[in-house]
Amino acid sequence: MKGNMSNGIIIVDHGSRRDESNQLLEQIAALFAQRFEQTYGIVEPAHMEIAEPSIATAYAKCVERGATRIVVCPFFLGPGKHWTSDIPRLASEAAQLHPDSQYHVTMPLGIDDLILDLLAKRVDFCVDHGFRCESCRGTIRSGEKGARVT
Repeated sequence: MKGNMSNGIIIVDHGSRRDESNQLLEQIAALFAQRFEQTYGIVEPAHMEIAEPSIATAYAKCVERGATRIVVCPFFLGPGKHWTSDIPRLASEAAQLHPDSQYHVTMPLGIDDLILDLLAKRVDFCVDHGFRCESCRGTIRSGEKGARVT
């Protein structure tokens, strides 16, 4: 485990003005850290823009916690501009402040059997609940006539 402790993981999303969205990433990072604590002992959430912690903040936290190699994992589906340019630039800028560290940006989530399984799980849930689960009942998401926009 000691050898792996030099690896820091940053899970990064876009960042939002909505606290619920930012909190979702923080929950994802915490759950990832819990599930993979034996392999990756240093995990931090980051938002590309708008909200803290930023990539720079998360990078500094990883280094502070003992990481010398930082793996930046975009929580994005496709390889758009944020993956090709924005996130690598922000990671590079953060790394310059910590010259004894190195970083690498992973591929985005992309096309994967696990994504397909997750899509099927979401569809099955709606079908199994007759299109009226607690999360959507009475909202415009349910497709019900007269449902309210939330």
